[in-house]
Amino acid sequence: MGVKIKYIVDELKFELVHASIDYKDIEIESSDINRPGLQLNGYYSNFVKDRIQLIGTQEWHYINSMEDKMRYETLEKLFIYDIPAVIFSRNAEIFPQAIELAKKYNVTILRSPDSTSKVFSKIISLVEDELAPTMRMHGVLLDISGIGVLITGRSGIGKSETALDLISNGARLISDDSVIIKNLDKRLIGKSPEITKYFMEIRGVGIIDIQKMFGVGFVMEEKEIEVVVNLEDWDESKEYERLGLDNKYQSILGIDVVRFDIPVKPGRHTALIIEVATKNYKQKELGYNPAEALNNRLMGGKRN
Repeated sequence: MGVKIKYIVDELKFELVHASIDYKDIEIESSDINRPGLQLNGYYSNFVKDRIQLIGTQEWHYINSMEDKMRYETLEKLFIYDIPAVIFSRNAEIFPQAIELAKKYNVTILRSPDSTSKVFSKIISLVEDELAPTMRMHGVLLDISGIGVLITGRSGIGKSETALDLISNGARLISDDSVIIKNLDKRLIGKSPEITKYFMEIRGVGIIDIQKMFGVGFVMEEKEIEVVVNLEDWDESKEYERLGLDNKYQSILGIDVVRFDIPVKPGRHTALIIEVATKNYKQKELGYNPAEALNNRLMGGKRN
């Protein structure tokens, strides 16, 4: 699995100065980028050719200081490798020797008006996002009081209706029904498929547009998932959590996420319970566990 150079160019609006014959098929499999300062000085030991080569301001001025013949010979030592692309930052002038060598060795040349550091960070961010382990989950993702909450449960149990209740109370919608989840640097980032972004399906009403109905302050592009709330049908024979001394967890893409199993039945204000569970989680993260506080009080650890 890799990321096509063409996709990077299209997404980041880079100028395509010269396209290699196989430009549309070239992929990179790492977000690492190389600034070939050492290579321009002739040091190619441990050179990783599969990376995009970034010609920044310092590299450009160094190359520009050379005589034409030396510039050609210096760049040829780089272009002779099967590198995926060379990109020039700050709309730098592209040396004629670079164009000539790109045609000779079938190398793509790109250019960006951005600073070297900005080009660097843009490419890394985009490629890491595309290469990150990814999955889809059936559920609704909300931002509740600053916490990313993924609501799961069987179809028809009331996830969207509960989410709508929370949105009307200030929560923000990231995705309804299908959530795309990526493991980015040990953080689970959830977002919506582009085609269904900010839409919700409410049984008995139909499709609604949360952004148009409530405003831009009630939607978000993406959010880190910190809590999973699983809605399930009330089971009289099941013993549900009564104290909350210890957290339950659910593994998503190898990361353990705090999970609450909330039983649903007529008369229970599910949205309010989810809001309370989220705020309780937030308190625990800040170091206060009300279940432990009550237990200490009962055991004589704290008296009023």
